[in-house]
Amino acid sequence: EISYDGEGNCIVTAIRDIPAESQLTISLGDASNPTPLFATYGFLDDDCPGVFCKALDHQEEMQELKYDFTELLFGTEAGEIGSRVWNLFLYKLLKDNNDPNAQALLTAVRNKDSSTTKQLNQQYFQYTHQALLQHVDGIIALVDELTARASSYDVRTHPRVPVIVAHNNLVRDTFAKVQAQLYQMV
Repeated sequence: EISYDGEGNCIVTAIRDIPAESQLTISLGDASNPTPLFATYGFLDDDCPGVFCKALDHQEEMQELKYDFTELLFGTEAGEIGSRVWNLFLYKLLKDNNDPNAQALLTAVRNKDSSTTKQLNQQYFQYTHQALLQHVDGIIALVDELTARASSYDVRTHPRVPVIVAHNNLVRDTFAKVQAQLYQMV
């Protein structure tokens, strides 16, 4: 258990026996996605396997599909796009267009019916592909704008600028790899 005394000192008390010489660690969050670690603690793990796809305007659909941010990642290595990202963008498209297949996809995802999910993704691929590419292009443009703005600040008065720029570069590099993957698909 972690507590603090009246002077602000941190006190850690073990709630079970710990063998001598054991290493004690604390989790700061999901290391697979660096953005929450950066936003919460102000540091960047640039050796992470994935970056959240930044589909913040799809939160309602994420909840309906029972997807968590940690499941909607783009791979930092080669720009891999997970099946849940495809499902999320397809579901949003179908729902926004009042397509009856929105309910079919929702049911298939919830029931882990990969056959139906795959069939619907194939059927609507060109539309989902276009929506995902527009999203990726938009995020790249936004990150470029934010990086340019952050880079204009004086690091003596804004000491976190280098970390912010490093985070933005990681996001941009990952999204550029995703963009390249998407362009190869057409």
